[in-house]
Amino acid sequence: MSSNHAAFNLIFRFVENYVSPIAGRISSQRHVMAIRDGFISAMPFMIVGSFLLVFAYPPFSPTTTWGFARAWLDLAKQFEGQILTPFDMTMGIMSIYICAAIAYNLGKHYVKSHGLDPFMCAMLSLMAFLVVAAPKTKGTLPVDSLGGTGIFTAILVAIYCVEMMRFLKAHNIGIKLPDQVPPMIKNSFDLLIPVLVVVLTLYPLSLFIQSQFDMLIPQAIMAVFKPLVSAADSLPAILLAVLIAHLLWFAGIHGAAIVSGMLQMFWLTNLGLNQGALAAGAPLPHIFMEAFWTFFIVVGGSGATMGLVICYLRSKSAHLRSIGRLSIVPTCFNINEPVIFGTPIVMNPVFFIPFLLAPMVNAVLAWGAMKLELIGRVISVVPWTAPAPIGAAWALGWDFRAAILVILLACVSSIIYFPFFKVYEKQLLEQEKEEAQRASEEGSQQLA
Repeated sequence: MSSNHAAFNLIFRFVENYVSPIAGRISSQRHVMAIRDGFISAMPFMIVGSFLLVFAYPPFSPTTTWGFARAWLDLAKQFEGQILTPFDMTMGIMSIYICAAIAYNLGKHYVKSHGLDPFMCAMLSLMAFLVVAAPKTKGTLPVDSLGGTGIFTAILVAIYCVEMMRFLKAHNIGIKLPDQVPPMIKNSFDLLIPVLVVVLTLYPLSLFIQSQFDMLIPQAIMAVFKPLVSAADSLPAILLAVLIAHLLWFAGIHGAAIVSGMLQMFWLTNLGLNQGALAAGAPLPHIFMEAFWTFFIVVGGSGATMGLVICYLRSKSAHLRSIGRLSIVPTCFNINEPVIFGTPIVMNPVFFIPFLLAPMVNAVLAWGAMKLELIGRVISVVPWTAPAPIGAAWALGWDFRAAILVILLACVSSIIYFPFFKVYEKQLLEQEKEEAQRASEEGSQQLA
């Protein structure tokens, strides 16, 4: 028992002294914060667009004879263009929203220090992104690079434009106007030099890449990042992300927020590729996306604590039983702060192993199920607060085999947590017994 305690202390000190400070610095870095907030700002467009995609491609076999399914399939085929228009204007061009949102949020960091206008930052970044990702061809703007393919370009362009504007401001490079000029006019003239810099830097680079490699900048960047995107979709990468997130959580830092913020660009890229494959009638290539994390790995919240809450409901300990009753409804919506801090799980050595093990086992089982095509793959962005079985089915285009898998994963998590729960329950029962005896003795003394 002492050797186990020593090992726990060693791991905890490592996380506390090395992992936590690095994660804290990364999560508070202004560019990382701007990217995270930019993705969050663009999320409503993606959720609505993904929801409509399911209507365009119903989850039924084309050869089905079921009346309802047949009518839905025929209706979707007849009005496919009309149904997909909102999708095309949201998910189909999501990189536009992401670029503008990242630039706006990064610009807010420089309002006080450099006097940047966040709105102008967003406008410049949007123009720059369209210049390199959608140059006019035969009277039309191509949209191939405005979806998931353009995400990495959108991030780089947004950061470049805002940092370039900050540099120009810091060195007083710009058109000077009298103080009597209205602020909006001054802001417009402040943007003249940055627009010129973008045209003189990014546009020639785009022309060069087009002439030398016959591709746009987003396609070139995707070619460079392709090995990284593929690696991020592998099981070892998934397990590493789960491990880091939960080590941080155990140390009291919101690890899921940090890890998901860094993985968001990969998740949305994979989602765009899956949606493109769905529209083309091809097999879906990618597994690891936000819905996979939310509804399969961390069922009920970080640590896959839905299984633990199930154990608590029939606990002999009054404390754990009350925590279970308090947590059962929130955990169905993937909110598990009541159980994490009410138990507590954070920095509790009894739950260290299952808190890490349960989500990792879930990741292996869910990844294997998708790899073996026992269930489908993610095609939709779903609000993370959707109840896990419903959210999983929704994310996979209403594949209800996913809902069954989520229920099984919750049961597996419950089995993993159970022996550790019994150990902790025994400790609490002894404490509750001692407190009851102490209260009884104090009551007897008062009566005497």
